[in-house]
Amino acid sequence: MAYDGKVMRRALQAFEEDRRTREAREARRREDIFRQAPRLREIERELRTAMGRLVTVTFRRGTDPAEEVARLRVENLRLQRERRDLLERLGLPEDCLEERPACPLCGDTGYRDGGVCRCLRGYYAREQQRELSRMLDLGGQSFDTFSLEWYSDRVEPGERRSARSHMEERVYNSCAEFAHRFGRRFENLLFFGAPGLGKTHLSAAIAREVSGAGWSVVYDTAGHVFRVFEDEKFSREEAGEDVERVLRCDLLILDDLGTELTTAFVQSALYEIVNTRLVERRSTILSTNLMPNELGRRYSPQIASRIEGEYQLLPFVGEDIRRLKRERQGPLF
Repeated sequence: MAYDGKVMRRALQAFEEDRRTREAREARRREDIFRQAPRLREIERELRTAMGRLVTVTFRRGTDPAEEVARLRVENLRLQRERRDLLERLGLPEDCLEERPACPLCGDTGYRDGGVCRCLRGYYAREQQRELSRMLDLGGQSFDTFSLEWYSDRVEPGERRSARSHMEERVYNSCAEFAHRFGRRFENLLFFGAPGLGKTHLSAAIAREVSGAGWSVVYDTAGHVFRVFEDEKFSREEAGEDVERVLRCDLLILDDLGTELTTAFVQSALYEIVNTRLVERRSTILSTNLMPNELGRRYSPQIASRIEGEYQLLPFVGEDIRRLKRERQGPLF
């Protein structure tokens, strides 16, 4: 699983802010208890001092520490009993002065067993959802809100099934399966078809599911990504990290492919993206208004060959949904 550096920095910042807030709240709670019973503060200090002395005695060379260790243990038990009695009089549990981390797995460090703990992964997932929401309507565009009623259920002459049947069986089901089994299989998708047929909606639905499971997802338009690659070519430091995000994220969704001005540099950048991600087995979704045969003419036969050989091709069909919605709403006046 790869992590987006920019998103992880924001996740770590939120994680640390929440940890500091919890620590401050716990400190205020303890201070309130100490104000009610000042002796408790002294007991806590004496217990820490006794523990330090116990460690010192245990590792002191040349002497038998048994007698001193036994004495310190007796003193420790006496202090614990006194503390317990004071807390009981206040109606408080015996462990109320203990510092308990919010995450017992990592002790609120965010890392466990050499990897990212699930508590920090939760912060990462939320920050990534915010990042994706800047360009996608993750709240409104999901698999549950994808309506097939906008696609005709009439079978046109020469066709074997209706647009609605095709979009449900071929497109919607493929996208849902891609999202639900992400990480278990290496897959790539090519969305193609006229504007207004639901490509962005299903892109958002997939991004929502995959990012919600903790995988790193980058959604961007082809035009902007190619400009980032061009900036990186001229050694602009901030662009280098953005290029790495595009190449190394778990899922890249590249939208509006074919709307940019196609140059030799764009062809080279697209080849690098497609080829690098295939070699490293990182999933990609390309979304375009172009037909597959047009990709070869616009970019290169090598790019088209890789896409046609390694991507599942999903043709979007039907009528422009945005236009249908406007017509259904009728005139405003």
